[in-house]
Amino acid sequence: MAARDFYEALGVPRTATQDEIQRAYRKLARANHPDVNKDPGAEERFKDISEAYDVLSDPNKRRRYDAFGADWRSVPEDVDPEAWSRARARAGAGAGAGWGGGGGWAGAGGRRTSGPGEGFRYTSDQGGDIDLEELLGGMFGGGGFGGARGGGRRWGPVPGADQEAEITLTVDDAYHGGRRTLTIQGPGGPRTIDVKIPPGVTDGQRIRLAGQGGHGPDGGRAGDLYLIVRISDPRYRVEGRDIEVPLPITPWEGALGATIAIDTPGGEAKVKVPPGTSTGRRLRLRGRGLPNPKGPPGDLYAEVRIMVPPRLTDEERSLYERLAAVSDFNPRRPAR
Repeated sequence: MAARDFYEALGVPRTATQDEIQRAYRKLARANHPDVNKDPGAEERFKDISEAYDVLSDPNKRRRYDAFGADWRSVPEDVDPEAWSRARARAGAGAGAGWGGGGGWAGAGGRRTSGPGEGFRYTSDQGGDIDLEELLGGMFGGGGFGGARGGGRRWGPVPGADQEAEITLTVDDAYHGGRRTLTIQGPGGPRTIDVKIPPGVTDGQRIRLAGQGGHGPDGGRAGDLYLIVRISDPRYRVEGRDIEVPLPITPWEGALGATIAIDTPGGEAKVKVPPGTSTGRRLRLRGRGLPNPKGPPGDLYAEVRIMVPPRLTDEERSLYERLAAVSDFNPRRPAR
């Protein structure tokens, strides 16, 4: 069966931008993830979507896929796409050409004339023979399409498929980095790998582990494993490299102002609460978000939440009643 077109798998045109490809992948991946979608075919669709995204999100892989189609993994790096296209066009002699069931090239404009053990020869209906061994053999290191004459089609070592898995981190993990030991489920059963987490990783970032992907047939190199970072932490909310943390304060701290110590992933920090601060105000601590190895770090935002005592002493009640009597503040009255 012919391999499914990667653009078709993601539902995007061949002119799609990287942002469009990423948005399409995220939408389809969420809908077909086996943990969410219990349909028997969801897992297979998820694998197809992941493979398509892995190729089309990598500029070099996408360039080769656009040039060589389903053969892109097998064609050596030094093959010129234009020479490949010209060779295919000459061999196919027009649209509708493809590999025939007998292993030779068959098309709307010609026919295979060689017999078993004779290599591959194509005869155009316009006259003249084209020896595919001579025409394309040099593109495959001299091995040709059949290797030794009559020895059957041989493409040489095929690289293993790249794979993806998710890794869940806390904000502290993402901030400081470190090492993690993961158990990955694969075709050969579970395996344990040691992963180095770089400081400052963000939600959705992909960590590449070279050679940890699928096995390469016929001695081909193994594919790569891409770990997709998911940051989940009940204490914080993360947007890119910015971190948001709730800051509970008393009514008098909001009214009078205060300096409050808070815990952050980078250690203790002091937040200055200006007088007249209400719930919902966001106080920024510049540079206290996730670090950035290639630029400025993110910021940390402390979001104020004014809390009242759940139970009042007699003296507290008396003071609140006195405040209510002397204050003309009304939060429900439009500001002047």
